[in-house]
Amino acid sequence: MSDDHTHVQEFFGARAAGWDARFPGDGPAYAAAVADLGLREGDRVLDAGCGTGRALPPLRAAVGPSGVVLGADLTSAMLQAAVRAGRDRDGHLLLTDVAALPLRSGSLDAVFGAGLISHLPDPAANLRELARVVRPGGTLALFHPIGRAALAARQGRQITPDDLRAEPNLRPLLAGSGWRMTSYVDEDSRFLALAVKEA
Repeated sequence: MSDDHTHVQEFFGARAAGWDARFPGDGPAYAAAVADLGLREGDRVLDAGCGTGRALPPLRAAVGPSGVVLGADLTSAMLQAAVRAGRDRDGHLLLTDVAALPLRSGSLDAVFGAGLISHLPDPAANLRELARVVRPGGTLALFHPIGRAALAARQGRQITPDDLRAEPNLRPLLAGSGWRMTSYVDEDSRFLALAVKEA
């Protein structure tokens, strides 16, 4: 396992039990971002880096009982917290690396990634792997319940020009990974970049 993976597991493993309590008001932002993804009844969707599964209930509501909802995370403690919260009833949980998903190519309609991109060890390759499992014309949502400036302030730092989530950096990164960005929002209340899988 790479040092990046070990760091991610240690960071989130230590915080898993109290994660939801730290951010109790995020639910509406997750629901709004899922709505913007444009899922339909019966769609197949992956929550990549699902953590405690906060997106799973709105994803299930969007695709209905005939749809497929998967939640993948590298940290077992986060998935255990999702089970304790009962969110495993809304989606099938996978302990796996989003850089090497155990899914067939083109098997999904969409991927939702909350807070994901800043934790990817090789963003270009990892976004290509997400593109691999999505059908042509399928969608990707990269989301955070607060914007870049608000997140930086929370962490006691400034936004830097090399931030992957800055539109001038993210647009070409997505384009080089099989995605075409269709919308970009970076406000205090949320960050959301939507993209479509190129044919």
